[in-house]
Amino acid sequence: MRLNCTMSTAARSRTAAPRRSGLRSVAMPTEHGGWGLTSEPGILGLLVAPSLAGLCIALAAMVAFVARTPVRVVLVDGRRHRLLGRTRLAARVALIELAVLAGLVVGAVALTDHRFWVPAVIAAPLLAVELWYDTRSRSRRLIPELSGAVAVASVAAMVALAGGASGALAAGLWLVLAARAVSSIPAVRSQIQRARGHVPRVGVLALADGVALAAAAGAVVLDGTLVIGALGMLAVVVVQRMFARGDVPAPKAIGIRQMVLGFGLVGLTALGAGIL
Repeated sequence: MRLNCTMSTAARSRTAAPRRSGLRSVAMPTEHGGWGLTSEPGILGLLVAPSLAGLCIALAAMVAFVARTPVRVVLVDGRRHRLLGRTRLAARVALIELAVLAGLVVGAVALTDHRFWVPAVIAAPLLAVELWYDTRSRSRRLIPELSGAVAVASVAAMVALAGGASGALAAGLWLVLAARAVSSIPAVRSQIQRARGHVPRVGVLALADGVALAAAAGAVVLDGTLVIGALGMLAVVVVQRMFARGDVPAPKAIGIRQMVLGFGLVGLTALGAGIL
C-alpha cells in the first residue's frame, strides 16, 4: 500500500510538472531584461509626479509586459493555423491579464483629468512594429527590441502627466529613458555576440550611443531640470563602453549591471527634476 501511494505521488508529480512548465512557458516572459526596462519608466514617473492614477498606469505597463507572452503565443499559433493545448491555455491567461490591464486603465482614467494617454497614441506605431515581429517569431531582432523599449519608455511620460507634470517635462522623461534603451540594448547584444565568439559591429554601437546622447540632449532642451539625467545618460554610455573592453561576464552578471545602470539613471533623473 505504501509503495502504491509513493508511486501515485510520483505519478502525480510527473504529471503536475509538465503542467507547471506549460503554464510558465505561455505566461512568463523570457526577456529577463524586460522587467527592468518596463519598471523603470513607471518608477521614474512616480518619483517625479506621484499620483494614484500614475500608479495604475505603472502597474498596467507591468501587466502588459507579462500579457505580451501569452498574446504572442496566440498570434503565432493563429498565423500558423494551428490550435494546440498551449494555444487555449495562452488564450485564457491572456484574457485574464488583459482584463486586469483594462481595469487599471479605467482606474487611471477615473482618477485623473489629465490627458495622460497622448504619449500612448504617439508610441502606438512602435508597439505595432514590435507586434508584427512577435507574430512572425522574430521578436529577438534589434528593430523590435528597440521599438518595444522606446514605446515602453513612454510610460514615464504617461505617469508624469497623470500626476500633473508639464508636457515638456513628461516628454523629456520619455527621451531620457528612450536614450537608455537605444544605447543599452545594442550594448547587451554585443556582449552576447562576444560570448558566442562573434565580433560586434562597432558602427552600430557608435550610432546607437550617438542617437542616445542626442535624445538626452533633447530632453534638456525640453526641460532644463533634466540636465542631471542627461549627464547620467552620458555616464551610462561611458560605463558600457568600459564593460565592452573587458571579459564577457555571465548573462546574469550582464543583467545585474544593466539593472544597476537603469535604476541609477532613474534616480539621477528624478533627483535632478526634484531639486532644479
